[in-house]
Amino acid sequence: MKHLFLTLIAASLTLGALADDKVVNPDSTGFKFTDVKLVKSTPVKDQNKSGTCWCYSSNTFFENEILRKTGKEVHLSEGFVVYHCYLDKAIKNVRMDGTSNFAEGGAGLDVAYVWENYGMVPNEVYTGMTYGDKKFNTAELTAMLQGMVNVVNQRKLKKLTPSWMDAFKGVLDGYMGKLPETFTWEGKTYTPQSYAASLPLNMNDYISITSFTHHPFYKPFVLEVADNWTWEQSQNVPINELWEIANYAIEKGYSIAWGADVSERGFQWRKGYAVLVKEKTEDDLNGTDRARWDQLSDKDRDAQRWEIKGPGNEQTVTQESRQLMFDNKETTDDHGMVIVGTAVDQEGNKYFKVQNSWDTNQLYHGFFYVSEAFFKAKTMNIIVNKEAIPAAIAKKMGLK
Repeated sequence: MKHLFLTLIAASLTLGALADDKVVNPDSTGFKFTDVKLVKSTPVKDQNKSGTCWCYSSNTFFENEILRKTGKEVHLSEGFVVYHCYLDKAIKNVRMDGTSNFAEGGAGLDVAYVWENYGMVPNEVYTGMTYGDKKFNTAELTAMLQGMVNVVNQRKLKKLTPSWMDAFKGVLDGYMGKLPETFTWEGKTYTPQSYAASLPLNMNDYISITSFTHHPFYKPFVLEVADNWTWEQSQNVPINELWEIANYAIEKGYSIAWGADVSERGFQWRKGYAVLVKEKTEDDLNGTDRARWDQLSDKDRDAQRWEIKGPGNEQTVTQESRQLMFDNKETTDDHGMVIVGTAVDQEGNKYFKVQNSWDTNQLYHGFFYVSEAFFKAKTMNIIVNKEAIPAAIAKKMGLK
């Protein structure tokens, strides 16, 4: 995701949003949330000017799993994961003559892919930042790498030399620093592989789950989004069961890596909520409201169509409407986040509490609340521990 599980907010949306550091007045939102159940989570991160939300969200998810099992906070290296994904993504892109995706974006299970193939390191050992940088800014690096891949794919030679990979690694080393082969951490010497093995996680215990009707339910398939460059599979269940799994996981103390579309007008993360607002039409107006509507400019009328004053006025989501949004490209693979709790608003409507990776300069300091309708319509996939799936659904999926 560009910047979750993918698997992504589009770079322009991400960077534009992050440029505005205004903190919203809570009295102006119209929403009052009460947390019902919270899962312990490691601190909010800031992906800054990078499209690497898929890494930040999945790293946080696995950090939460370590916290759940051991009570210990760790900060896994985003840079270590991103470096390996850039390199392997480039190799695959060249093998496929430039037809596979090469970009900052990725999918939530890319972290598991790196974990299994290359290991892991603490962030304190390898940040992936040089020249005193404190936060990620991968725009220039990505442009450099994209240019190199384009040149290789436009080659006139009949045979490639391995030099391009050495040059590619050289750029990564220059911008991110060389990867550690060994390191000392808390008095012990590790390789990335041995450090990963020392952590209480088995990547086989985690599964991606989605809900679409263009593939059969209770069978895995490769989710057809560009940032799923490793072609990882997701299990397919009806949307009501996806909602049930997510609620069950939180109730049992498990967090959830969440990939979703965040391009909707109701995605108001700075104001602390994401709702699937229903467009107002002229048929909804009468009396003085209709008279005022007729006097508005086109711009103001458009704003009124999507006005959000508080709970209510959300679309009804069905399996069919969800599928249509995906097929029509209204739902796209924008952003990766982490679900860490459940909540209700002042009218008793259900929400998930979500941890973002866009710093803490917002109403809820890096968290916001997503409505049931938004989750059901705009979820691309979730990643959960297999233990966090209700037994009856796990049986249908062939996991029991």
